[in-house]
Amino acid sequence: MSARAGVLCAGTIVVDVAKVIDAYPALDHLAMIEEVSVSTGGPALNMAIDLRRLGASFPVGLLGVVGDDGHGAFVLAECAREGVDTAGVRTAGDAATSFTDAMVERDGGRRTFFHHIGANRRFDASDAELERSHARILHAGAPGLHPLMDGGGWPALLRRAQAAGMHTNLELVTLEPERTNEVARGCLPFLDSIVINEIEAGALTGIDAEVPDADGPVDWPAIETMATRLIEAGVSTLAVVHFPAGAVAADRSGRTWRQGSVRLPRERVRSTTGAGDAFAAGVILGLHEGWPTERCLRLGAASAAACVRGASTSDGIRAAGACLAEADRAGYRDT
Repeated sequence: MSARAGVLCAGTIVVDVAKVIDAYPALDHLAMIEEVSVSTGGPALNMAIDLRRLGASFPVGLLGVVGDDGHGAFVLAECAREGVDTAGVRTAGDAATSFTDAMVERDGGRRTFFHHIGANRRFDASDAELERSHARILHAGAPGLHPLMDGGGWPALLRRAQAAGMHTNLELVTLEPERTNEVARGCLPFLDSIVINEIEAGALTGIDAEVPDADGPVDWPAIETMATRLIEAGVSTLAVVHFPAGAVAADRSGRTWRQGSVRLPRERVRSTTGAGDAFAAGVILGLHEGWPTERCLRLGAASAAACVRGASTSDGIRAAGACLAEADRAGYRDT
């Protein structure tokens, strides 16, 4: 991989329409929308934008589909502004750009999503010219949102990327456990790394250790076992499981790492939308640069903390050094 440079982000492109509400209402009741913001979203697009905002000096490209509409134009304009190569983005004239309405509670940033799959139905990477790419890493995300890929398309893409000399990474979105296994299990033998949350890792490993709150409690040994089992299931280099209180990683040698999340006061959390993607971007930037695992995890935590201080998916993220400096000042949760 040393002769290669860059990250090619393949898959989900979404426009996130975040609506900050006073509180989530009961059925048939009213909630007040206090803020509305439009931002980039989806594991492929967020990875590309977040890498750029972290200050990645290497090429970042995007592979996916948008609609011929205002949201599609917004995606392409944002990529141009951030310096993301969109040569691999196709425009579909018969589908709307995928979007998600995210209802974000004002206090604490909890989210509820309403998603339209749109142009992501048209994503098919079978003709992607991976052999001509000089990217060091192929980041794929996310199985379960792309009907044309959700049979054998994702494993085939990852297999081709590895054959072309790329490091392969996978990110997921949280689906029902059976669906997660159906669309992602076959990808594991063709992955060099995986960065997912504890719910997704639990679905793939059969371990229940959900961490719904940043202050825990955390069953650290159980989550370490999740990461280790992902390696045993085929991930060749590094498995990372993140959750509100921190993250765990495991590698092929059997070594594990723990990293606490950044200690942010509740009032500084504006929205947790995109925090998982921001964490993954920090890890991927570090992997691209050949950093030790503990430094990759620390940047992941710092990037996620910067993300949640913003109103949308990526606007809170700053250059990697600035994110780390602020996170170090705030401190990290105990592991």
